[in-house]
Amino acid sequence: MTDEPYFIDGADRPSQWLVTCDHASNHVPHWINDGDLGLPRADMDRHIAYDVGAKGVALALGQALNAPVVGSNFSRLVIDPNRGADDPTLIMQLYDGTLIPANRGIDAAERAKRIETLYEPYHAAYAELAARRADTVILSVHSFTPQLQGKPIRPWEIGVLFAQDQRLTTPLIETLQSQTDYCVGINEPYRGYLPKDAIDRHALQHNRLNALIEIRNDLIVEESQQRAWAAQLAPILNEALAKTTLSQGS
Repeated sequence: MTDEPYFIDGADRPSQWLVTCDHASNHVPHWINDGDLGLPRADMDRHIAYDVGAKGVALALGQALNAPVVGSNFSRLVIDPNRGADDPTLIMQLYDGTLIPANRGIDAAERAKRIETLYEPYHAAYAELAARRADTVILSVHSFTPQLQGKPIRPWEIGVLFAQDQRLTTPLIETLQSQTDYCVGINEPYRGYLPKDAIDRHALQHNRLNALIEIRNDLIVEESQQRAWAAQLAPILNEALAKTTLSQGS
């Protein structure tokens, strides 16, 4: 796995959609504790380290929507690109009951290095792709675990998250509910806004249409499942976009 902080797939695709995947990878760069956060492989392979299956869905959606895709090449446990740089959860020391040994007692210099080397280059690439068109629409792809430790089982199969801007998410939720049998979470399993998160930074602050989707990760483990979800979601997303008053076509 490369230590390059981000990947871009289909940079020249012309669609107004921009597909993003903030938590695409569980990779730890070699310069961080010799590429090891001190966790067993089993922990690095679960949801605390990355959004399981989300990268495959994002890449398949990029193809289906004829849209570029940008995603991270580093674990969210190294630094979380879906947090503001001043957020206390930017570099987690404890997540879903698991201590992150290499993050305990992290000093200001190490924090600054991770921001400069990983976090900011990812956001710079994201910003450049978002600015390629005046009418860019951002689709952020995430996944969630069916159950957090000690918490109830989550019933949703897909969640649609939003903040104050519901221009796209309202028709998206309506279309999902009318055309699928999915249990759709509305701002579930998480609330749809954190100050200075990726959607705030690249969509809300620029008045760009946007939606963040969360797919339950046990449904997208295999590549075939990821492609099937993308094939079903792409026309639903385009239909929802067509219903917005600000859609200008692609």
